[in-house]
Amino acid sequence: MSSVKTTKMSNWRWMMCAMLFFATTVNYMDRQVLSLTWKDFIAPEFHWNDEIYGNITAVFSIFYAVANLFAGKFVDWMGTKKGYFWAIVIWSLGAVLHAFCGIFTEGWIGHGFESKADLIQAGGDIAITIATVSMYAFLACRCILAIGEAGNFPAAIKVTAEYFPKKDRAFATSIFNAGASVGALAAPATIPLLAKAMGWEMAFVIIGAIGFVWAGIWIFVYDKPAESKFVNEAELRYMNQDDEEEDAVVNHDDEKQMSYAEAFKHKQTWSFIFGKFMTDGVWWFFLFWAPAYFSDQFHYTSDSPMGIALIFTLYAIVTILSMFGGYLPKLFVEKKGMNPYQGRMLAMLIFAFFPLLALLAQPLGAYSVWWPCIIIGLTGAGHQAWSANIYSTIGDMFPKSAVATITGIGAMAGGIGSFLINKGSGTLFTYAENQGTAFQFMGFNGKPAGYMIIFCICAVAYLIGWVVMKALVPKYKPVVISE
Repeated sequence: MSSVKTTKMSNWRWMMCAMLFFATTVNYMDRQVLSLTWKDFIAPEFHWNDEIYGNITAVFSIFYAVANLFAGKFVDWMGTKKGYFWAIVIWSLGAVLHAFCGIFTEGWIGHGFESKADLIQAGGDIAITIATVSMYAFLACRCILAIGEAGNFPAAIKVTAEYFPKKDRAFATSIFNAGASVGALAAPATIPLLAKAMGWEMAFVIIGAIGFVWAGIWIFVYDKPAESKFVNEAELRYMNQDDEEEDAVVNHDDEKQMSYAEAFKHKQTWSFIFGKFMTDGVWWFFLFWAPAYFSDQFHYTSDSPMGIALIFTLYAIVTILSMFGGYLPKLFVEKKGMNPYQGRMLAMLIFAFFPLLALLAQPLGAYSVWWPCIIIGLTGAGHQAWSANIYSTIGDMFPKSAVATITGIGAMAGGIGSFLINKGSGTLFTYAENQGTAFQFMGFNGKPAGYMIIFCICAVAYLIGWVVMKALVPKYKPVVISE
């Protein structure tokens, strides 16, 4: 080990946490570019409706889900340093490639048209062709983005397990996971303005290029704790304090690899799978549809001052409140004497009640657009706090060598849940809009009724998820890998 010997503990683990935070921020900004540009910039150009956008987000979600199954195993096999590097390079490339979808569409069907303006003004059958070709072009880019982005959380959770003891992992996870909120916060303040000033294409290019910068820094600053020149002996002992408390057989598991077949034998895996399946789609729904919601229901476009203020406020609430999500179980462990898993599950139960507020978003929207903005923000804060803790349950019960694999499996389940809610939302909103007053639900009709249905689903998802997780794993029980 090449660490500097000193009595004062170094704090390199927090620098690693900062790197994870910035990677997650970039991850969500890249993901948000489409949701902030499609309704007001891309849809008019390519004749998109809600169903087409729903198809794109749904395919991204399912592709992301499948990619996660392999991404976790890839990170465990490749190692954190190289695995994370390639993940962000691939997703940054996918993000930038979105900018060329217009050129591809024009080249594919532009015969007989003198300019892009002619294509935009086209009607009838050619409009359907434009919408279809452009949709597949964006789908291809979203799939590349999904392959790379699938590596973010398995790698980040693995780094957290390497650099932090169990009692600190939820707090560290809440910090880097806040990058999702900060990315979603920075996106509405920058992306619509970039699209308006330079074209939607440049918004994809500029935001996507940031990831390449991060990758260049990561390859030079990351090493395993025992090999890092920035980690001294005192900090290394702090990181590894759990090793002195666990059985030797569990410690030995840190060097073994877990197969998929064995992973699915454990109730701990299925608990994580169900928790992610029920809740990830809620976050992705609000991430993908909130800008369109404010545009559809209240007529504030994503590039208008009010539209920017609404999305910015929403994610400011998420960012500020979600930071406490990782601290709460730490408080339960240190002040109440709970084990980390027990403290985490109690914290998750508390956060599971936050999304119930979503039931009020549509009714209170009749009084002011700020009510649904604040309510969605509180729901998102509850999700991010929940997310920080559910990820940390993996490090509680699985050896470090299996963390990325299990994270990938759970993220796959979350992607499937997201596919269902985004595909269903796009289809539902288009149908509800076409039906008009004939489509009714809880006092709303047309598209507002469609939104109310989805809000109801989002409201109860976390409590259902928590009950099933608790039933599967009622008490802390670490997993031992079979020979």
